[in-house]
Amino acid sequence: MLDIKSKLVLKILLKECPDGAYRIVESKDIISALPNKYRIDQNGLDNILIYLERQEFISIKYDDEGVYCLCVLPFGNEVLENEYKKREGKKPPPFWLFITINFLVTFLAGLLGAMIASILNLH
Repeated sequence: MLDIKSKLVLKILLKECPDGAYRIVESKDIISALPNKYRIDQNGLDNILIYLERQEFISIKYDDEGVYCLCVLPFGNEVLENEYKKREGKKPPPFWLFITINFLVTFLAGLLGAMIASILNLH
């Protein structure tokens, strides 16, 4: 299972290497593409890339002081595609259901308010 930082790095690598061919990518480009909330340093990026390679999401041909020659493997593409499919699979409830529940809650709140006013003789 990938954590959020690993997923973000994998998405960035997929944008850098879209066709599955090996590309040269600099670590500073990957780090700068990450959102500020999930910003990592060089060691953190090295650890994530090693993890992604061990899980066979990416293949690293060489690593030369912050310059990588790598590609995203088909399994890495598949993981990201499955994530997109899960997001697309979740549909919001139909609008009529929202209106019906809203009507019932409003009606019951009015009825309860009228009953409390009747009990307290507040007419």
